[in-house]
Amino acid sequence: MQKVEIQGEYRKNTGKGVARKLRGEGKIPGVLYSKGGSTPLVLYPKEIQAILRSAAGENALITLNATGEGVGKHVTILRDYQKDPLNGKILHADLFEISMTEPIEVKVMVEIIGDIPIGVKRDGGVFRHHVRELEIRCLPTNIPDHIQIDASNLAMGEMIHINDLSLGEGIELMGNPTQAIVSVTTTMSDEKLEALLTSTPAEAAPVVVPATEQKADAEKSV
Repeated sequence: MQKVEIQGEYRKNTGKGVARKLRGEGKIPGVLYSKGGSTPLVLYPKEIQAILRSAAGENALITLNATGEGVGKHVTILRDYQKDPLNGKILHADLFEISMTEPIEVKVMVEIIGDIPIGVKRDGGVFRHHVRELEIRCLPTNIPDHIQIDASNLAMGEMIHINDLSLGEGIELMGNPTQAIVSVTTTMSDEKLEALLTSTPAEAAPVVVPATEQKADAEKSV
């Protein structure tokens, strides 16, 4: 878990006019959310941009040193942010205050490592990456920067599902345990692939009883 410190200020004034003035001064409006409510902030876009470009990205553990009317230190994560669609500049950022002793739910990017899967090199299969991030629940100090998956040994027709992963003590994987994360398949339509990935292995085909047997059983019961 990557840890960073940023500077900020508590603010009272809100509204579009205030936001435009802050951006003109090289700052941005922000909000600190906590269990007790929300507090408007003044933040610095370069610091938020640096967090987004870091290895941990949005899951970095952020210590906010806030000044203004009062002084405070808050342990947070980046909850949300807004970018200008034209130039990519950060326009707004929301921080969420957390407790270091309580588990939280976050999404972590999946990183594929290792060699080209066997099913691709040897059998000419197609490698598919179905899930780009996974939701986990753990203490803030246990949040990984990435979830690494080695797909080197995947043969044709094989998959790695959520329930195949083991992330260590104290980290709980959320979501559908049978969801495929990566696979090696033959070329097929997207519809067939989706049906294969979402099917439940335990589902059994219905048993069809011939009509002659049904008639015989009915006669016995009379």
